[in-house]
Amino acid sequence: MKKRNLGSTGIQVSEIGFGAWQLGNQKDWGKMTDDEAIYLVEKAMDSGCNFFDTAPNYGSGKSEELLGKAFEGKRDQVVISSKCGHHPDDEQNFDPDQLVLSVEDSLRRLNTEYLDSLLLHNPPFSSLDGNSPQFEVLNNLKRQGKIRAFGASVDTGEEMYELLNKTDSQIIEVMFNLFHQEPAAAMKSAQNQGVGVIVKVPLDSGWLTGKYDGQSTFSGIRSRWSEDEIQRRGKLVEKVRRILGNDSSMVQSALRYILSYSEVSTIIPGARNIQQLNQNISASEGSLSTNTIQELKDMWEEEIKGSRLTW
Repeated sequence: MKKRNLGSTGIQVSEIGFGAWQLGNQKDWGKMTDDEAIYLVEKAMDSGCNFFDTAPNYGSGKSEELLGKAFEGKRDQVVISSKCGHHPDDEQNFDPDQLVLSVEDSLRRLNTEYLDSLLLHNPPFSSLDGNSPQFEVLNNLKRQGKIRAFGASVDTGEEMYELLNKTDSQIIEVMFNLFHQEPAAAMKSAQNQGVGVIVKVPLDSGWLTGKYDGQSTFSGIRSRWSEDEIQRRGKLVEKVRRILGNDSSMVQSALRYILSYSEVSTIIPGARNIQQLNQNISASEGSLSTNTIQELKDMWEEEIKGSRLTW
């Protein structure tokens, strides 16, 4: 597994990380036993993955607990990034005192004395300021040695610029994929400032696996898409398939597209089984041609830019 620098933090991370939202999370991801979850994490580590992204509300805290068990005796081999602001009961509360308590609970569940990265979890735009009470908490936690680096998890380039211009964030997690390329310019600015970039939702909530089309139906968290949105995404998937050709893995290509950006430190796709994990990991073993990369950029410019999709 290739490694990249996490900005100027001095931390090196696998370019394919492990998004752990699915661990212990039957409500959103379906059934997975604790043993299966721990086995998946161990296999990821065996494959060279060292970056693991989690949060207190993933599986109502179960994601962090399972990672803590999987990392027992191996803490020095992994980079743990967690979040604060969204709590195990799904309440969103960015009150400073609650953030401190949240981090203490995360440390307990993860069975560790420190987090390598702590991110405000999609916080209110008004808090993306170095003088906000939330960033005062992050700075205090770093001084206490409970976190090594901090920042925020956001969705847009506008939010990234706010962090870059008004805070001393060392890390930013942002949504970026073939269908959501708007943050690209802000990601370049982050690189220029030595800020590490973690890419979330790299497969557009499953659309870029190629398993959905314009006739797909959804339940649970994915039921947010309207019929028109499903048909629009289905046509975009067909466009991507024409660009890639029938012999290419859409998952690998979607991840390799993101890795073509040197400003990206790591990507955090999820995996529910070994097959999905292996497909994610194997994206690190190849690259896309310059022509394919340009065609995929042009697709976004021509088909999506300026007409926001529902995420």
